[in-house]
Amino acid sequence: MTHVVSIKGLSKRFGRIQALSNVSFEVPSHSIFGLLGPNGAGKTTLFSIIADFLKADAGTVEVLGIDTRYIWRLRGRLSILPQDAQFQRNVPILEQLVFFRLLAGRTKRQAREEVVHSLELVGLQSVAKRRVSSLSHGMVKRLGIAQAFLGHPEVILLDEPTSGLDPASARQIRDLVKQLQERATIIVSSHNLGEVQELCDHVAILNHGNLVLAGSVDDITRADREYNLCLSRPLQNSELQQLSSIEGVRSIKMLSHPGAHQGKGAAEYLVTLNLSADHVEQDAVIAAILRSVLDMGVTPRKLTEGRSLESQFLEVTGGQSGHAVILDSAE
Repeated sequence: MTHVVSIKGLSKRFGRIQALSNVSFEVPSHSIFGLLGPNGAGKTTLFSIIADFLKADAGTVEVLGIDTRYIWRLRGRLSILPQDAQFQRNVPILEQLVFFRLLAGRTKRQAREEVVHSLELVGLQSVAKRRVSSLSHGMVKRLGIAQAFLGHPEVILLDEPTSGLDPASARQIRDLVKQLQERATIIVSSHNLGEVQELCDHVAILNHGNLVLAGSVDDITRADREYNLCLSRPLQNSELQQLSSIEGVRSIKMLSHPGAHQGKGAAEYLVTLNLSADHVEQDAVIAAILRSVLDMGVTPRKLTEGRSLESQFLEVTGGQSGHAVILDSAE
């Protein structure tokens, strides 16, 4: 697997605070990579070193095989969207973005063509001549994405691209990011671990300046593949033992309370299932569980996968808040 970002032995200290301590990991080509960690984990420091805003005390960062200490060699190939990207409120969108491309060395015609294409990607072509002050919060977010898309960057860093957006707008941004994966490698942040699990194929988790977990989302969550099964009635101990004897079931637990709905239809009872990490035919295990439940005369009403990335995050960060924040306030 080709890696386009390589971080080796990165350390950074601010006085008595060790912001990063010997951090090493790699970002695969054309991946959507999530960088996670609680506040104070070292995320902003890492982001700033990648962008060459800060110098590391030790270690190296290479993007596309280029040491970021020579960041000018990555001009046009690396794009960054800070969380609080600002635009001139009283200047038309098209005019601002064209100006940015002129600064990057494009001719006026090239700059305009790139800007129009980028605005089309994010669905803002119809408001290109409007001032930023007239845009909604969601539209400003999309404008920031459009700026990050300008030209043909091969690596894009997006800091909290869906923060503060309503669900529909956040879905649009995620869809845009997924479309970009065909032509670029993307490092993305999100407050929502469920969103990260849906969007990203690889993640790295920092805690107190240390790398505590890194790898593909599938590999990280496979060891904690959890399912919640809603049933029409509670299972007896003998029935639970019968389900636990199915090959591939690691553990099973019947919750003592119904899954709500009193006065709103039939009660539902929740069973939590953990499947063995080394059992590759997990769909077959689920099918066997459902057949057994039906044979017991119990109606399965809903099956959902547990938020296993969140479980792993809480475990490796010592049970801190599941709202993972990336590249937030200065650390």
